[in-house]
Amino acid sequence: MEPEQLERLTGWMAAHVDGFAGPLTATKFEVGQSNPTFRLDTPETSYVLRRKPPGVLLKSAHAVDREYRVQSALAGTDVPVPHMLALCSDDDVIGTMFYVMQHVEGRNFDDPSMPAEAPAARGAIMAEMNRVLAAIHDVDIDAVGLSDFGPPGSYYERQLARWTQQYRASQTDQIAPMERLIDWLGTHMPRDDGQRTLVHGDYRIDNMLFDQTGSDCLAVLDWELSTLGHPYADLAGVIMQWQLPPGSEGRGLAGVDRVAAGLPTDAAFVADYCARRGLDGIEGFGFYVAFAFFRMAAILQGVKKRALDGNASNPEKALRLGAFVPRFAELGLEARHTHG
Repeated sequence: MEPEQLERLTGWMAAHVDGFAGPLTATKFEVGQSNPTFRLDTPETSYVLRRKPPGVLLKSAHAVDREYRVQSALAGTDVPVPHMLALCSDDDVIGTMFYVMQHVEGRNFDDPSMPAEAPAARGAIMAEMNRVLAAIHDVDIDAVGLSDFGPPGSYYERQLARWTQQYRASQTDQIAPMERLIDWLGTHMPRDDGQRTLVHGDYRIDNMLFDQTGSDCLAVLDWELSTLGHPYADLAGVIMQWQLPPGSEGRGLAGVDRVAAGLPTDAAFVADYCARRGLDGIEGFGFYVAFAFFRMAAILQGVKKRALDGNASNPEKALRLGAFVPRFAELGLEARHTHG
């Protein structure tokens, strides 16, 4: 952050954040978030600032005001979120819209296998991840003022149409498994069961902060993709992620001996979630996991297209990720048989 921006930010915080007292320093988090995120430190306390990136953006992208709104609404619920302090829509302060929130000091795991943890600790953290996911989907959206946070109608019909359109717009090759997956999803659309809940949109263990020594979740982060939709989208997204290779890049559990590691199987995680929400199981769960793979394949195809067009910030990595599109489509076809 430029010195003059920091000076304007200091003045803005003095006027809008209770108890603020400078001087102020800003350090950018290096984690790959689409909304640039900074740690702000004063002699007395620390804050976190999330801002829109500079430049021309898609109208609905990087909606930090939506992030601020949903986390503000969740204060006092069973969903742990940082305390929101102030939102600034004046681009003249630091160049783009931003918000400031409480800094939460907690542990973050970028690998769901949690190699440094003991098996019992891993199991407790995964159980807490499950509890929080159910809590998100059990939020009374009317009571917290989020009844207009997403459009009405069939979530999956809208999502399939949207991501198919995005995929077609960025398509560079004819990928047979992707065509088969799109056709199958269109002909196996589940009936609308009336569930319309808050959906995080990117629910993964690396978007959570946990107690330094225990398993309690202190905060769920990165609400940029949150909306009102179908709760199984988040659940299937977790299961989809776990089919990928372990490590900080794949962030999956493929090949991990989960029983020995103290980690839940896919079926156990789904069953625990269903028990928490009073469900008898999930009919046709394979559709939801297959869709999660399709959505990720469409996203990666967009990454590849931007690299080929010369618009990627890291073209080499973008092309490497784009090469996985056929594999994600194949995994989506395999996932059709997943049971819930």
